[in-house]
Amino acid sequence: TAVHLDRQYQSLVGSIAIERYVEENRGRRVELVAQLIGEAASSIVGNEGGEDISRLSTQRGAVYGPPVDRTLPGRLFLGLKRLLGDPGIDRLQVFDRQYRLVALLTPILQHVREQLEAGLRAPLPPIFVGRPVDFEGRDASRNPLAVERLSEALDHAGIGLERFEYEPVAATGSYLWRAQQQGEGIALTVDFGGGTLDLAVVRYQGARFRVLATEGLALGGDRIDQMIFSSLLFPELGKGELWRRPVDGREVETLFPFEEFESGLLNWQTTHLLSQNRTRAMRRNPMGSSHLVVDRLSRGGPAAPKFQGLLDLISYSYSYNCIQAIKRAKAALSQVESTQIDIPELNLQVPFTRARFDALLAPVLDQLRGRVLSVLERARIAPGEVSVVIRTGGSSEIVAVKSLLEALFPGRVVGHEPFTSVACGLALAAFEG
Repeated sequence: TAVHLDRQYQSLVGSIAIERYVEENRGRRVELVAQLIGEAASSIVGNEGGEDISRLSTQRGAVYGPPVDRTLPGRLFLGLKRLLGDPGIDRLQVFDRQYRLVALLTPILQHVREQLEAGLRAPLPPIFVGRPVDFEGRDASRNPLAVERLSEALDHAGIGLERFEYEPVAATGSYLWRAQQQGEGIALTVDFGGGTLDLAVVRYQGARFRVLATEGLALGGDRIDQMIFSSLLFPELGKGELWRRPVDGREVETLFPFEEFESGLLNWQTTHLLSQNRTRAMRRNPMGSSHLVVDRLSRGGPAAPKFQGLLDLISYSYSYNCIQAIKRAKAALSQVESTQIDIPELNLQVPFTRARFDALLAPVLDQLRGRVLSVLERARIAPGEVSVVIRTGGSSEIVAVKSLLEALFPGRVVGHEPFTSVACGLALAAFEG
């Protein structure tokens, strides 16, 4: 769910939007310019010798806003669903205009409608729309607010809404239909995707069921990718390396301030902002100098290749390439015991084993275990009463996740259409009414 707006406010959505944004920022030097937003009176001029008050004047000073990237070709927005439940975010700045969050979502949904109608060769009837159990955010009103905003965006996009359905409930419906269940029992669905972990407990009889409890958490594959980036790639790019430089006439040695780069590297959409003069070179200060990548690179030593890699990553916005390489390696570990994160653009190959991945996932697995037991407790169902555990979503393919669920529910865990189960369940709900 990506939308790209160029300076003429023309939109692209989906993978094409991402590709456009990556290519137009590759190798681009960013120069941030403070924007003049007004002026303010700063002092009174005159009357030093008791002049007439009519001869007094004010000396006005310019007022500048936050620095802006004047040469940015286009804006990219990803993960807008994560903002829907935040009452503090209603509008986002797009160049010289402010866009409501709903207005940014609308072209994505409109594209979905156009693609569906092209396949149907007919107008789209009212449909069931999936939603997470719990939208991201801490505000108590986040869920009704997110539903209200999403409903408005659907309306603007010309999509008729039959009703919203929890995503794990939809996945449950598609599994029970496909499995041609004849008996009755208790099903636990674990929908572990890219952005959220959603769970549902139902009592079923055949393909029909009654929801007993649901639960959700803002935890998914995207967060896992960032954990891998931090743990395995940051040390290969200079984190933890020393930096010797002159300060006040003497040599001092400290850790390189890698923390200044972490957020920009993890969030690949903003990596190009690191390609400013202040981060590429050193910031000069008569009271002492704070040298960054270029300065540290010029010091040489065994760690110099790491800082060359960091400089290349920043200069050519290769964070996207890093994230894609991480995703490929993560998926490979579902089939093999050992692989590597291969980033040819940086001449970097980092060994990655399933054992290392399992250790990295320990806190994630603890959260998953806790949520599973919590939703069963809310449903007043003991683990032994569960007939089948439906495992779906891309992150549910991780071996450690499979092993955890199998340990909790031996012999009762089934994998089900990790990337299409929710969509299938929503379609079935619309078909069955």
